[in-house]
Amino acid sequence: MLKITILAVGKIKEKYMRDAIDEYVKRMSKNYKVNFIEAQELDSVEKEGSELLRLLPDNAFPVTLDLGGKMISSTDLADFIADNTSMGVSHFVFIIGGSDGLDKRLVSKAKLSICLSKMTFTHQMARLILCEQLYRAMKINNGEKYHK
Repeated sequence: MLKITILAVGKIKEKYMRDAIDEYVKRMSKNYKVNFIEAQELDSVEKEGSELLRLLPDNAFPVTLDLGGKMISSTDLADFIADNTSMGVSHFVFIIGGSDGLDKRLVSKAKLSICLSKMTFTHQMARLILCEQLYRAMKINNGEKYHK
């Protein structure tokens, strides 16, 4: 089973947001084992970066969510996951920074840096959008129907 870790700064505070994220995690549970690691919000991007680097799981394939990242489609994400899984990747870690973004050390360590949108979202919204896109990628890779 493919393992996906979402490493993010801060906690999900609103119940409705947690419920929505939990629903996507439940839907993915037949194909993906999804877990979350939450880093403490700190007073600088560099301090948060050090904490995220410390929490980064060993032997994971890091992907950052960053405004300076590459804009990709849902099918591109599905292809990225499928291609790397076929080459032996069994654990992806998606990294989401805090309100001031990600430390450059994390972005340079990433195998891919993704921009979800040119719009700015809260880190909580980014987690929800990422979970929905991971669910969509799973559906695409399983040859199941999804909305384009």
